[in-house]
Amino acid sequence: MSANTVVNCAAYCEGRRVANVGIDNISEVLKQPDKFVWIGLHEPSAEMLSKLQREFGLHDLAIEDAHRAHQRPKIEAYGDSLFIVLRTVQMKEQQIELGETHFFVGHNFIITVRHGSSLSYTDVRARCESTPHLLKRGPGFALYAIMDSIVDQYFPVVDSLAQELETLEEKIFDEKMRRETTAQIYHLKHQLLTVKRSVSPLVDICNRLMRFDLKMIEEETRPYFRDVYDHAIRINEMVDNSRDLLSTALEANLSLISISQNEVSKRFAGWAAIIGIPTMVAGIYGMNFKFMPELEWSWGYPIVMFLTSGLCVGLYIRFKRSGWL
Repeated sequence: MSANTVVNCAAYCEGRRVANVGIDNISEVLKQPDKFVWIGLHEPSAEMLSKLQREFGLHDLAIEDAHRAHQRPKIEAYGDSLFIVLRTVQMKEQQIELGETHFFVGHNFIITVRHGSSLSYTDVRARCESTPHLLKRGPGFALYAIMDSIVDQYFPVVDSLAQELETLEEKIFDEKMRRETTAQIYHLKHQLLTVKRSVSPLVDICNRLMRFDLKMIEEETRPYFRDVYDHAIRINEMVDNSRDLLSTALEANLSLISISQNEVSKRFAGWAAIIGIPTMVAGIYGMNFKFMPELEWSWGYPIVMFLTSGLCVGLYIRFKRSGWL
C-alpha cells in the first residue's frame, strides 16, 4: 500500500477541520455522530480500496469500478451510500486529456478517487474550509464543491475549441483548399464529441442529486446542485453550437473544394477547345491527299495559319470573358 495514494484525509466537525486522520484510525472518527471524514485518493491500489471498503461498508461493484476506472459518467445508489463517476478534461498542447473522479458519499464521509489527467482538489478543500458555515452541511456540500470545480474546467476547454473553430473558418475562406484543413475539421469534431460524451451525463446526475429520494444529500444542500446543473446545460449548449458551426464549416469546405474542382475542369475544357482547332487543321493537312486546291496557292499557308490563329484567339477571348479561363 503506497502512502502516496492518500492525498488528504481529515475529520471535520461543524465545518472545521479538527484533525488529520490516518487511514487506520478512521473507525474511531466514524463513531462520533457530529463529525465526517473527507478522504482524497489518487490512483489507489486494490489493497487500499479494500481497506476503505471494510471501513465504510462500500459495495463490491463500486470498488471494482473505482479500481479499474475507464467508466462512463454515472450515479448509483448502494444502500446508504452513493457512487458517482465524473470525467475531467484538460487542454494540453491542443489536445484534450481525459481523467476520472470517482466519489463515495455517505452521511458521514466522502471519498474522492482520481484517475488519469486531473487537477488536485487541494484548492477546493481549502475554499470549503474557508467557509465553515457551508461546509458544516456535511459531505453533500463537499461533493457540490468538487463537482462545481470539475464542471468549471470544461469552460476553458470549450472556449479553446471555439477559438480553433474560428481559425479553421478563416482558413476555409481565406486560403486555397488543402487536405490538411479537412483533416483539422474532423479532428476538431472528434474533440467536441469527446467533450459532449463527458458532459452530457452531468445533467442527469445533477437531476438525481436534486431529488428528494437521496437521503445522503441534505435537503439544504440540494439547491447548490442547481448551479452545477445550469453550468452543465450551458456547456452542452456551447458544444452543440460549436458542433453545428463545425458541420456548416465542413459543408462549406467541401462546397468550395467542389467549386475549385469545377473551375479547374472549365479551364481544362477551354484550353482543350482552343488546342482542338490547330489539331483539326493539322489533321486535315496531314492526310497527304494530292488534289487539295489550296496546296497550289501561294498565299494558302499564311491564310490557313492566320485563320487558325484567329479562331484560337477568338475562342480564348470568349472563354476569358465567360470566366472559363
